[in-house]
Amino acid sequence: MTAAKNVSDETKNEAMKVAKATQKPGQTKEQTKLIAAGIEKGIAEYKKQHKNKARDRDKARKQDIKAKARTVKTADSETSAPASQSNTSMLPWGLLVISWIGFIGFSLMK
Repeated sequence: MTAAKNVSDETKNEAMKVAKATQKPGQTKEQTKLIAAGIEKGIAEYKKQHKNKARDRDKARKQDIKAKARTVKTADSETSAPASQSNTSMLPWGLLVISWIGFIGFSLMK
């Protein structure tokens, strides 16, 4: 009966209403209570399944958001990598040209 403790009063009242609405003539109160308990259990199970499905949908949504963030991040790093790579490849050539200009300028001054 631990499941009955987790069931809200609203669920109990709703289950009792349904049990009374479907009550047959000559049915005892105990039988109606048993039917209401079964309905309560069904409602609780439905709510539990609905909660699990909502949790799974939320997890999937969060994973999609993370995956999109990762793809955006990798796309950004791919576009910025060639730019920084071209700058670093130009640096040695630029230094070489400057050094030759300095060497020629120094040689001409003598």
